[in-house]
Amino acid sequence: MEHGKGAKHQEVRMLNRKSLEITGVGNVESFDTEEFLLETECRFMTVKGQNLHMKNLSLEQGLVAIEGSIHSIVYLDGG
Repeated sequence: MEHGKGAKHQEVRMLNRKSLEITGVGNVESFDTEEFLLETECRFMTVKGQNLHMKNLSLEQGLVAIEGSIHSIVYLDGG
């Protein structure tokens, strides 16, 4: 699949509900050990869990890596 200019592109990769990598991230609005609020190319997203921490952050590349016990990943607008 080819992504033209202005096309939204996002990848979400999770390994064993312990490690999460998300691309297409424009900003980390807030985070703590139980919830991350991310502004992504595909709307706002929450990641909820326990003992969450940011392993890697590169807003230049649009990448966030989160580790911990991941319970849910939700787009806030539902679409």
